[in-house]
Amino acid sequence: MRFLGNIEAKTDAKGRAFLPAAFRKVLQLNSEERLVLRKDVFQPCLVLYPESVWNEQMDQMRARLNRWNRQHQQVFRQFVSEVELLTLDGNGRFLIPKRYQRMAEIEQDIKFVGMGDTIEIWSNKKAEEQRMKPEDFEAALEDLMGSTDAKSEE
Repeated sequence: MRFLGNIEAKTDAKGRAFLPAAFRKVLQLNSEERLVLRKDVFQPCLVLYPESVWNEQMDQMRARLNRWNRQHQQVFRQFVSEVELLTLDGNGRFLIPKRYQRMAEIEQDIKFVGMGDTIEIWSNKKAEEQRMKPEDFEAALEDLMGSTDAKSEE
């Protein structure tokens, strides 16, 4: 499952948004009907997980955590309790609950960002604030992906 690109959109007065058609198509091709919405752990945005991706992530997380460790239980509880199960309506819309709108500082203008197996939802303002400068992005990408071994490029 691959969600790619970014698409600007708007929420209506009730906080409903249309999931972009390109992303709905990916869900349909993978027979996904339900989504899980959560505030991102690190960034001021929301994350939509297809239910199968969410379940896989929960299995991985649970496998790494010890049920008899107090901190592990607290981390797991906090992570899984702050979610909302969503289903798109017949028009491809879903409701962003008010508390999530506040968490991500979403007003009306939003941006959907495909992140591979998940979709981020940003306020347009926050999305722009979080972007790296082009030269910083180039340097970070080179650092992460650039080869230090000249023989590997031969």
